[in-house]
Amino acid sequence: MKVIAVYNVKGGVGKTATSVNIAYAASEQGFKILFIDLDPQGASTFYFKIKQGNKEKLKKTIFGKKSIEDSIQETEFTNIHILPADSKYRKLDAFIADMKESGKWLKKLLKPVKKEYDFIIIDCPPNITSLSENIFKNVDAILVPVVPTTLSVRTYKQLHAYFDDEKLDKKKLFPFYSMVERKKNMHNELMEEFSKQYPECIEVAIPYSSIVEKMGEYLAPSVYKYPNEETSEAFRTLWKKLKYKRCNL
Repeated sequence: MKVIAVYNVKGGVGKTATSVNIAYAASEQGFKILFIDLDPQGASTFYFKIKQGNKEKLKKTIFGKKSIEDSIQETEFTNIHILPADSKYRKLDAFIADMKESGKWLKKLLKPVKKEYDFIIIDCPPNITSLSENIFKNVDAILVPVVPTTLSVRTYKQLHAYFDDEKLDKKKLFPFYSMVERKKNMHNELMEEFSKQYPECIEVAIPYSSIVEKMGEYLAPSVYKYPNEETSEAFRTLWKKLKYKRCNL
């Protein structure tokens, strides 16, 4: 089992669309996926047409009083199960910070299902908190969408510096380009500069696309709904390259 987090300290960069679509791309290859939506906003849960379910059971699961197996739900997509989001996840930071072995929270959460899935994909909330620090330490790879704009690139630089400061494993970081508009010279120039500065970058550019924007209307991964579109092929390529670079499969 490999655990992949899709993370960015900045919102609005395509994090949720990426996590949902690479989960589907992986399932197409026959891998069994557990999708964990840790963002209290629950956008991924919404895209998978999953109701948040038993809130009390979810609360007990995420705060360590019930096994994760009790709260996992099936989706309509073969090979994809989900631990849905819940508004109570907003309190996770304080809970983790107060734990005796706070650095092992995620590892303990996932232990009961580690033999049941090939990949666990986590849609992470933004910001650097006790929760995100726990994720950084316990996942195998961190996929970071970077929009080719000055502020988005700066955000990745800050994350990179944070890993240095905290002596975290930078080999887990895999940025890629999100919401790219090739007609914009600035996008092309920034991608070229970024790739030179950060060789860990996965050379995949997910186009800015209306089919991704409309996922909230048709409630499905765009790779599923529009399998032959350029954007869908880009998500598949992103998954394959990440799998090759980090997961050796």
